[in-house]
Amino acid sequence: MNELSKDAVSWLTVGDEAAGQRIDNFLIRSLKGVPKSHVYRILRSGEVRINKGRVGPDTRLVAGDVVRIPPIRTAGPAAAPIEKHTALRPRRFPVPILFEDEALIVVDKPAGLAVHGGSGIALGLIEQLRAARPAAPFLELVHRLDRATSGVLLVAKKRSALVALHAQLREGRVDKRYLVLVRGPWRDAKRKVDLPLFKFSTRDGERRVRVEDAGRAAVTTFRRERTWPRHDPPLALLEAELETGRTHQIRVHLAHLGHPLAGDDKYGDFAWNKALARQGLKRMFLHAARLRFEHPASGKTMTLAAALPDELAGFLEALAT
Repeated sequence: MNELSKDAVSWLTVGDEAAGQRIDNFLIRSLKGVPKSHVYRILRSGEVRINKGRVGPDTRLVAGDVVRIPPIRTAGPAAAPIEKHTALRPRRFPVPILFEDEALIVVDKPAGLAVHGGSGIALGLIEQLRAARPAAPFLELVHRLDRATSGVLLVAKKRSALVALHAQLREGRVDKRYLVLVRGPWRDAKRKVDLPLFKFSTRDGERRVRVEDAGRAAVTTFRRERTWPRHDPPLALLEAELETGRTHQIRVHLAHLGHPLAGDDKYGDFAWNKALARQGLKRMFLHAARLRFEHPASGKTMTLAAALPDELAGFLEALAT
């Protein structure tokens, strides 16, 4: 592996210990002293390449890959870290741990906490975990939840665990269940939605998803948990089972069906969201309630659940009165 240079292009060869890691996380760990905003900037500009090809921040490395890194700048010694400026200090969230052993950590992610830093976010969940456990040799996200989504999230403590859990996700062997609150009378006890999803970017560069035949297969099964038919408008609490894991899958499927997700600021009903906020619901009602998978070391079936957060449970209780 060549040494990194701030004045010239550097080339790094990926070893076995970094295989499977995302390129953004690899660069953040390799480029000590380089601001994360700069790491994401050189990724977006195409200056970082793997085997001479342009890559995105979520590209995963393979042992033997050759990574091109452009001339880099490091934070000067006089630069004060953000943590010293109280007004700019990143907000830290308490992250309850549902389960932990030598292979993985299962956390109950709070809404409002991004799973990783970057794109204007100074401190994500994985950065908080790494800062709290400086001696941990390996901590990586197994999967993701949107910043506004709460609930069960897996973090691998070993690369072997990460690889095994990724295989389960690819093969559809991880059972993921969410709780959602939607608008409108929902009459079906069970409804399977099979609608392909297509990712695109708006003129402002914002990532969006829509139902389109040219998109990737996406399947969600909804089960009715509870309804409020006399509420204005009628509401329904549903369990959503993901058979695929596409970006914004639940939100886009519900919006396409005409049953927008409560509090959804991308695909929902904005006027309704404002009315809900006045009634006490100030976040998106999307919660990763349960996850079932095989333990990556023992093979034992694991089922981890996270109760509805107080702000969501309290809103439902108020509906019942």
